[in-house]
Amino acid sequence: MSNDRYTQGWNKLVEVDGEAGQRVIDSLASIAPDLGKYIIEFAFGDIYSRDTLTLQQRELITISSLITQGDCAAQLTVHLNASLNVGITPTEIVETIIHCSPYIGFPRVLNAMNIAKDVFAQRGIEQL
Repeated sequence: MSNDRYTQGWNKLVEVDGEAGQRVIDSLASIAPDLGKYIIEFAFGDIYSRDTLTLQQRELITISSLITQGDCAAQLTVHLNASLNVGITPTEIVETIIHCSPYIGFPRVLNAMNIAKDVFAQRGIEQL
């Protein structure tokens, strides 16, 4: 069963995060390979592979959660890219970030918006 979880999780990680997911797992290999395994098996094999929510819905939830936590710039960058990978538009990303402002405040929303701006620029997406 564990191998099935790993394979399913790996396939979902690649589908959602592409090369960025591979880089995250590779970055853990020399210090905490088990953490990489947990990300693949649990986060992507068990959670991301569930049927009820779409990948787009899952990414919008993930973006909102990371913004709310604050101090998650690297993970937010990965998931903003993942959101674009699964078909979320830049406008939807911007609106998701704006929507968080009354609940978490402007400092975290401004930080997230700056990260989104950088991700869009790196991908050659013209600003709104």
